[in-house]
Amino acid sequence: MVESKINIIAEIGTSHEGSFEKAKELVDAAADSGADTIKFQWVYADEILHPKTGYVKLPTGNIPLYERFKQLECPVSFYKDIMDYVHSKDCKFCCSPFGLRSLRELLELNPDFVKIASPELNHYKMLEALRDWRQNQKLRGEAIVPVILSSGVSTLADIDKAVRIVGREGVSLLHCITSYPAPEDQYNIRLISTLHNVLGIETGLSDHSLDPVLVPVLSTACGGTIIEKHFTLSRQTSGLDDPVALEPEQFALMVHTVHQTEATFRHYGEALGMERTIEQLAEQFGRQRVMTVLGDGVKRLASAEEANYGRTNRSLHFMRAMKKGETISQSDIAILRTEKILTPGISPEYYDLLMGKKISRDVEDGAGVQFEDFIL
Repeated sequence: MVESKINIIAEIGTSHEGSFEKAKELVDAAADSGADTIKFQWVYADEILHPKTGYVKLPTGNIPLYERFKQLECPVSFYKDIMDYVHSKDCKFCCSPFGLRSLRELLELNPDFVKIASPELNHYKMLEALRDWRQNQKLRGEAIVPVILSSGVSTLADIDKAVRIVGREGVSLLHCITSYPAPEDQYNIRLISTLHNVLGIETGLSDHSLDPVLVPVLSTACGGTIIEKHFTLSRQTSGLDDPVALEPEQFALMVHTVHQTEATFRHYGEALGMERTIEQLAEQFGRQRVMTVLGDGVKRLASAEEANYGRTNRSLHFMRAMKKGETISQSDIAILRTEKILTPGISPEYYDLLMGKKISRDVEDGAGVQFEDFIL
């Protein structure tokens, strides 16, 4: 049997909801469904959101999004034990950190992959810390930890800047649309080969669409070597991402069709393999739909995520109300997602510049930091 070149990642994220037993059930089901890698999220609410960020709609009603993330916090031992359990199932362990603390604790476990989620692609402090860790590994003669970057709600300039910080060695990139669910007709799957050619690194797909076949198969046809898809035991459960996740039977179908596509390309070659793949998909989905999903390969924000630009990814926010004339220290501003109701701040790249500066006007707790707030 020819070994697959595709790394299929089951994104469990926080669907375990803090239960180690449920996490094990999810790992069992993901491994049985054909996942190569199983991914979790290392959550500390303070690293992600301001307490005043707004509410999230859940089956139990509207609750503060910050409090929902607080409920999902787990001790280091949870991740250590679940990593060991993933390895016992002959799968790789991947995890997303969301700030400096979770990154440090994750790296100390020596994971198989570190995944930087789309909203953290401009968390430059975290990217720099990851770069420094990898450089130190190299200096010590150790294997550097592989990194997967996700590129939803990002421009080509944003992606290039992140790659330049982290480096290209052992780094891969996932094309993504930050919308839940993501509309298939906006996926522009040819971007996978475009990004590979422009950046010179391995590329793949982080897929938030609902169908287990169309988008994953086309990503394989366009040269993608990684497919990440949210995984759940049931879409009816209360995990934050469960409504856009695949259940085990659907995930297994995706794995099967992706490997079939690999076999088609091995047998027929690139040009004829693409032709046959499009023909097969056209019979099921219609040729026009298939060609629309393929797109033109030009990098742009998808219309489904344009409104999220600046809100889903990171910016600077005040962590307390401050009066005109006060001086900024590290505890006064944070690199956070804006999300629901707050106003986005300026880019995290200005964090160090603002240290020691005086406030030019009164500011509210949670407000997005603006240049006009400072005497520069």
